[in-house]
Amino acid sequence: MARNNLDATDRKAMYALLHAHFDGVSREQFEHDLVEKNWVLLLRQSESLVGFSTLLLRQSAFEGTAIAVVYSGDTIVAPSAWGSAALPREWIAAVMRIRQQFPNLPLYWLLLTSGFRTYRLLPTFWRMFYPRFDVPTPPHRQQLLDQLAIEQYGDYFDRAGGIVRLPSPQRLRQHLAGIPPSRANDPNVAFFVRRNPGHNAGEELVCLCELSEPNLTTAGRRMVFGPQHRTRS
Repeated sequence: MARNNLDATDRKAMYALLHAHFDGVSREQFEHDLVEKNWVLLLRQSESLVGFSTLLLRQSAFEGTAIAVVYSGDTIVAPSAWGSAALPREWIAAVMRIRQQFPNLPLYWLLLTSGFRTYRLLPTFWRMFYPRFDVPTPPHRQQLLDQLAIEQYGDYFDRAGGIVRLPSPQRLRQHLAGIPPSRANDPNVAFFVRRNPGHNAGEELVCLCELSEPNLTTAGRRMVFGPQHRTRS
């Protein structure tokens, strides 16, 4: 939904959910982040809010060509809903809908993530994204990533490390932090930890992904088009 359509009850529930799972969250910081966004995705179970994501969609330009960009803001899914695919399914579908604001422009997602679970959404649903463990980031894509990160985060962006360090970082509470043993051999998780060793302190790895139908994985296409969808030949 459009951020302007949120009511006071939704905002209170969003803050309570974020505060329950992250240290370093204040109501003022939450509201400041929210007012900068123009879209919000809410995930409910039995009328209770169990997850949300905030988004900023805007136009930019790269090397003289107009582009559209989605920036992710606060995002949380309660542990009770970790097994659900509802939030990524609705997120992908929502982005594909709202991109009609810029139907003729390439659309890129600049994702900041301090958690391996969020990073793993990239290889699960998108064919190409950066940075990744199996191929180096092409120089052209690195230039775009750096430009967008500087535009949005300024001096908080460490270009050499590809990390954003916010002045008031949010950190997963201790009982939710850490890498489960079941994920220890996942090459995507190992790469995330290597590239973002300060993730437990709330440091954010900056990632870039083109949001287009051809870039969806098979799992991503099922998310958007349903289980009977077949990849185009």
